[in-house]
Amino acid sequence: MLVRDAMSTVVLTIGPAHTLRQAARLMSARRIGAAVVLDEDSSGLGILTERDILNSVALGQSPDTETAGSHTTTDVVFAAPGWTLEEAATAMSQGGFRHLIVLDGTGPVGIVSVRDIIRCWAPTRRRAPAQV
Repeated sequence: MLVRDAMSTVVLTIGPAHTLRQAARLMSARRIGAAVVLDEDSSGLGILTERDILNSVALGQSPDTETAGSHTTTDVVFAAPGWTLEEAATAMSQGGFRHLIVLDGTGPVGIVSVRDIIRCWAPTRRRAPAQV
């Protein structure tokens, strides 16, 4: 199975000036755990995850004043739609992260997460019939 078969095609793109609260609201509304941060003036693409927001709040920082740009990971490993899920899982395991931005020739086309991979690999659970 390939990354294109497992990835979410819901890609939230935000700017580095978005506050963490704004990013959290947008991520929550879309029920996603990561946003692509596009900074056209400097580093290009980065990623902001729910864990980045959680870590900031745990440090006592205000989600209303902290910006996505201050908490964005810019040293990003990207996946291609044609990668196998094994390649994606290996990259995540070696890098210690849970999301990969999926790029094709024109930019981000999806995000694949550990959860997406598990859904593909785990056998479909069937509910046992109720016993009386």
